[in-house]
Amino acid sequence: MARIAGIDLPKNKRIETALTYIYGIGLSRSQKILDKININHNKHVVDLNDNEITNIRSILENEYVIEGDLRRLESINIKRLMEINSYRGKRHRIGLPLRGQRTRTNGRTRRGIKKTMAGKKKAPKK
Repeated sequence: MARIAGIDLPKNKRIETALTYIYGIGLSRSQKILDKININHNKHVVDLNDNEITNIRSILENEYVIEGDLRRLESINIKRLMEINSYRGKRHRIGLPLRGQRTRTNGRTRRGIKKTMAGKKKAPKK
């Protein structure tokens, strides 16, 4: 099992897909990384040798912001928006959508599920 950037890559998947398990790496970035070090995209993680894993690790460490550093950077940016009282910062603070989506009927992802109390049946008395 290959361990890269603190993540255990699934050994039965193709390396192209397995790299996307790392936070901050999508499919296009994983393809660019594999092209840079000339690894076949269809190769499985089990079939990688130590030299190829080391090459992938070095590229990720030197050229990309991934995992903990990326999460920290995102949270710092969100905190900055909240501190300067920007519109987006206020929406972050109250947990509403930031990018112009309507909230009257949709927006359940950010707002959460609210249960209404109207029409609630009372338990029968025994």
